[in-house]
Formats: sequence, structure tokens, C-alpha cells
Amino acid sequence: MVLALPLLVGLALALALGGSLRALGELRLRSLWLFYLAIGLQVVAFPFGPLPWTTSPGVASALWLVSYGLLVAAAVRNLRVPGVAIVGAGMLMNVAAIVANGGRMPVLPDAMRAAGHEYAIQHNSEAVADPRLSWLVDRWAAPEWVPLANVYSAGDVVIALGGLAFALVATGAVARVAGRTGALLPRPQQ
Repeated sequence: MVLALPLLVGLALALALGGSLRALGELRLRSLWLFYLAIGLQVVAFPFGPLPWTTSPGVASALWLVSYGLLVAAAVRNLRVPGVAIVGAGMLMNVAAIVANGGRMPVLPDAMRAAGHEYAIQHNSEAVADPRLSWLVDRWAAPEWVPLANVYSAGDVVIALGGLAFALVATGAVARVAGRTGALLPRPQQ
């Protein structure tokens, strides 16, 4: 959920810069069903709130990895969409950390404590002091002022940057700003 915040910030910034939600609405994503299926699998794997079931850890990890595979496939189908390649790269970084560490995203204990959490294993995370591919695991705590603050990884940062890029480009805000500032740029020599 916290990864949706950069997208929302990007949308707000895009609107402030003259971007259009209409342009965003006209965007046609390919294989949209892959996104929906992936989200559905994550809900089954990690039920929340009033959902009346639990999923065993092994099945949850398998469903989570399959959902990531579907999201990566959806990203590949939509590489022409601004920011999607960046989001896909972030997802692959997270998948590498998850697979290298047995199906859960390792979280460094210091980051977990800084985020106000104390657990050995929770949902899709596991506290690990010395994980494989340690530069890709959840290693930083989000500041307390961030809604739903948690821990995040390098892949999460890349995903967030991709969401921000998507919002700014897909709404036309970047093109609009570039058009306004184009008069200030030097003309190429002929």
C-alpha cells in the first residue's frame, strides 16, 4: 500500500504541472487481467481485516511468487507505457531477493525495529540478520510521518520512482512542462 503513495504524489504533482487525468484515462493497458489476477492471488495469500481465511506460509509464498510473475508479465506486455519498465525492474529486484532467501522478503532487524515492528516472520517478511543479496532486501524504515510506514527495499524505491514517472509522463505533465520551458533552452546549432 505504501508503494501507492509515490503514484498519488506523482498524480498530484502532475495535475499541479498541468497534466490531465483525461490523458491518463485514455491510456490503454494490455492484458489488464494479469494485474487483477496478481492482486487477487496476493489477497488470497495474505488475507487482511475481515477476510475469513488463513493461508499456510508455504502456499502463501508460492502464490506471492506467482503473483509477482504475473505482474512482471503484465509489465512486459506494457513496456510502451511510461514508467512501466522502471516498475518492472524494481519488481525483478524484489523477486531476486525473495527467491534467493527461500520465498520470503528478508527484512534487516534494525530496519524492522526502526519501523516499530518486532517479529520473526510476518506475512511475506522474515527478519534475517545476514540475508543473501542483502543490498536488495527490506533494509530501510520509512519515516513515521509516511502513512502506513513500513520497511522498504531498493526494489521498492525503484518501483516508487517508476510510479512517479508513470504519473508525470502519462498525464502529459512532462510534455507540458517541457513545452513551457522549451523557449528557455538554447536552440541547436545548424
